[in-house]
Amino acid sequence: MKDVAIIGLGCAAYTAAIYTARYKLDTVLIGEEEGGMGITAAEVGNWPGDMEVKGPDLMERFKAHAVSFENVKHQLARVESINKIDNGHSLVLQSGETVEARSVIIATGSNKRHLGAPGEDELAGRGVTYCATCDAFFYRGKTVAVLGGGDSAVEGAAIAANVAEKVYLVHRRDSFRAEPFWVDEVDKKDNIEFVLSTNVLEIQGDQKVTGIKLDKPFNGSDVLDVDGVFIEIGSTPATSLAEKLGCELDERKHLKVNPDMSTTVTGIFGAGDVTGGSNHFAQFATAAGEGAIAANSVFSYLQAGAEHSGAMG
Repeated sequence: MKDVAIIGLGCAAYTAAIYTARYKLDTVLIGEEEGGMGITAAEVGNWPGDMEVKGPDLMERFKAHAVSFENVKHQLARVESINKIDNGHSLVLQSGETVEARSVIIATGSNKRHLGAPGEDELAGRGVTYCATCDAFFYRGKTVAVLGGGDSAVEGAAIAANVAEKVYLVHRRDSFRAEPFWVDEVDKKDNIEFVLSTNVLEIQGDQKVTGIKLDKPFNGSDVLDVDGVFIEIGSTPATSLAEKLGCELDERKHLKVNPDMSTTVTGIFGAGDVTGGSNHFAQFATAAGEGAIAANSVFSYLQAGAEHSGAMG
């Protein structure tokens, strides 16, 4: 039985593993995608000590640090469920394999939110994508639409404008909620046009995206001809595992945690974007902080159990 199983392979998970390793805890890191949402950040300008670093590069450094410890096992796998057993929990993987641990840190992050418009599912992967910074390269010299008004949308539009001929930044509100730095960046781009106070009713196309239908005319037409649509309208916390286990969620469906990152289920801790622990402020810095706190709390939790039983597994 492991001392701790950390579910996730993003910023919070890797940070937690670095700390649990240094606490000499037998640790297993399990997740489906290395780097998590961190790999979708084209440029990170607010990670202390790095004036500018690419998200994938930063995540690769996080991983290298975490797996450098002999007491950390790294495993690419999907966790289907978490079940209570004597002295801990059992993680059931998609393969049928089980992993037992005395404690668990859930750092499953978040999933991209879908628009829910007709044509979206049918054209996914054929012009519809959920990561402008990942896929903009494929639209060199073409016309694209980026949907959203937060950091990921506005940053994505700025990145896409470096390769696309034309970028429409479509937002349902009349102003952006993104970090002012990124708003300033898109303001500088001559090939970005703002389509504000507007909703997308449909994504059009047969074998590939050909346009988007708007809820009101823009420049005389309610259809914009585009070759690609980047849907960047936020994300939802990946709390299905925690919810099935009986962990309490907050009003926004994030994992509810105490200041020590413990959840309402004994031996289960949370960290990163999956929680509401940092005022719902999803950043590399807050995820890393929560990962560190969760690891420290796991160490204290296991120590208390060892003192009670007279031994530590």
